[in-house]
Amino acid sequence: MARGRKNADLLLATALACGATVEQAAQRAQVSVRTAYRRRADPAFQEQVTQIQAEMMQRAAAALTAGLLDDVKTLMALQQSDHPPTVRLGATRTKLEWALKLRDRVSFEPRLAALEKQERENHAASPSGPAGTPGAPV
Repeated sequence: MARGRKNADLLLATALACGATVEQAAQRAQVSVRTAYRRRADPAFQEQVTQIQAEMMQRAAAALTAGLLDDVKTLMALQQSDHPPTVRLGATRTKLEWALKLRDRVSFEPRLAALEKQERENHAASPSGPAGTPGAPV
């Protein structure tokens, strides 16, 4: 693939991953709308768009995570008695919701990773295809 097409594909995929319409993305990538629609129909290109979106979400999550300690300090300060009861209640409710979600997330991710690893190992060890065929895990 020519270098120019790679750059155009990357610009097109990035624009689409950011929520641009096909027409807007085509304009940003300096390709025709027809080319943009054709590229969007390609499964490998779709995977590229999905990968860009996943990377963007990871960066956004990392940026939010970096500020969590300050956010918790703010919530704790809002719980002090010098704030109105409604503010204290809202801060407490938010802190409890975050704590429960964080606890679930922290315990869920390692378990999910372990299950995925086990599935890969089972799939690699299986000499046959789908369940129900000889040699497939039951």
